[in-house]
Amino acid sequence: MGFLRRLFGWDDTSNPRKEIDSDAANADPADVDVSEREHELEVLRAEQDRLDELTQRQLRYADYAWQPPAQGGDRRADDEDTRDAT
Repeated sequence: MGFLRRLFGWDDTSNPRKEIDSDAANADPADVDVSEREHELEVLRAEQDRLDELTQRQLRYADYAWQPPAQGGDRRADDEDTRDAT
């Protein structure tokens, strides 16, 4: 329960501070959007550096890859035997 109190900045008797993070509450939404976009670009750059060219191509064209048709179905080899026995 103390975790939720600290997370949401609720008054806690063991914690005399009234507000945990005033900067996040008073931040301008445009600044937050810009910082989030910068973070996303940084993550994408790190991902690009981490993957080699082959892996990048495989991920890029994964949606277009050929998949074999599903094999089998609902019918099984012993289905005819059970119909004849009834």
